[in-house]
Amino acid sequence: MPETFEQDYPLQQLQQLQQVTKSLNSGQFVQVRRMLAKTAPCDTALLLESSPHKVRRLLWQLVDPDVQGDVLEELSEDVRLGIIAQMEPKHIAAATEDMGHDDLGEVLRSLPDTVYKDVVSAMDIQDRERATQALSYQERSAGALMNTDTVTIRPDVTLDVVLRYIRLRGELPEGTDDLYVVDKHNCFLGALSLSTLLTNSPEKIVHDLMDEDCESIPISMDESEVAQLFERHNWISAPVVDDNAQLLGRVTIDDIVDVIREDAEHHLLGLAGLDDEEDTFAPVLKSSKKRSVWLGVNLLTALAAAFVASFFEGTLAILPILAVLNGIVPSMGGVAGSQSLTLVIRGIAVGHINQTNQRFVMIKELAIGALNGILWAVLIASVIALWQWDLMLGAVLAFAMFMNLVVAGVAGACIPIILKRMKIDPALAGSVILTTVTDIVGIFAFLGTATWLLV
Repeated sequence: MPETFEQDYPLQQLQQLQQVTKSLNSGQFVQVRRMLAKTAPCDTALLLESSPHKVRRLLWQLVDPDVQGDVLEELSEDVRLGIIAQMEPKHIAAATEDMGHDDLGEVLRSLPDTVYKDVVSAMDIQDRERATQALSYQERSAGALMNTDTVTIRPDVTLDVVLRYIRLRGELPEGTDDLYVVDKHNCFLGALSLSTLLTNSPEKIVHDLMDEDCESIPISMDESEVAQLFERHNWISAPVVDDNAQLLGRVTIDDIVDVIREDAEHHLLGLAGLDDEEDTFAPVLKSSKKRSVWLGVNLLTALAAAFVASFFEGTLAILPILAVLNGIVPSMGGVAGSQSLTLVIRGIAVGHINQTNQRFVMIKELAIGALNGILWAVLIASVIALWQWDLMLGAVLAFAMFMNLVVAGVAGACIPIILKRMKIDPALAGSVILTTVTDIVGIFAFLGTATWLLV
């Protein structure tokens, strides 16, 4: 069954998008409104993200105002900002009214200052206090990630009292697997799982059954570290406490899934110098402006490599074959370096690489670079010797290949570690620096050695 869902879901989504677009083009707005009313908020968000700007604006006007807040929660930041730009502050305030603590903070943080002030002014006192609290925690911290919908109980009551309390509540917050035990000062003492509650005698006391070793999350912990804890312990939810061990809220697995997905997109797109929140259907000028920065940086690195090559104009004039072969060494170094760079960035992101094992990683990548350098140096030397009937030219290219692959391996391991220490995102800056290193080293090693031995 899961396999069928995975195969059919994208097709269903495509068919729905085609049907909506066709209905909009033919002016059947009532039909589109009915279709959106039957669509889950997450699927409506996907439809909006998959639509060009004109269609997106029209679609948003047809979304039921009662579910607009749920849809906004599911949108990427760039798309959300574009939609909010066409909403009045009072409508934004209404859409955020029933949002969770974490989603409210995320939406409000993404607003321009002027819009934010107007939205807060349009809120009632209760929502304004919720907004202030949501924004009081540092961005990308456990506080910004948590919800405040916890169910708390006292340690000195019986399970029967707890069960009656739950019945009086009527329902439990979504994703609840534990009830949190606190004292009269709201200090976190432990957790009582629902399975323990339901499988023990109602006369038993909470204190005797609660898990006192339940690990809590500090309010200031980075969300990536929180995600690592969830992955390591297979948690469904976890309590969040302040410096005085007072219970503030909880983080649930659905929020962690979002963190993991966003981190993966950030590292993947960062290698290409792209923003992980960038709208696929953003206007041409806006997208061009964002991408031109990294293209300009790349142009500077290419000019640096060309500047190095210019020192060997005389050599290239005497041996034109060097110009033909000159791209091989930097290209191989770039690929080898990217492999090391990607592996190390991933290791840093998931917490596998730290100060205790950095040296081992560097030595390992050095050894891999040397081994691959020997292998491919011998191969390229053989190819050039047979192709050009020139053993010395093959030896020069082999030496340059070996040197660049070794440097590429070491650079791929060292660059992200150094950037991390400098508090620079390795996913954004690492590939540009690595390309510069492998291009310059490759060109200098090949043309420099050729000038020395062949001219």
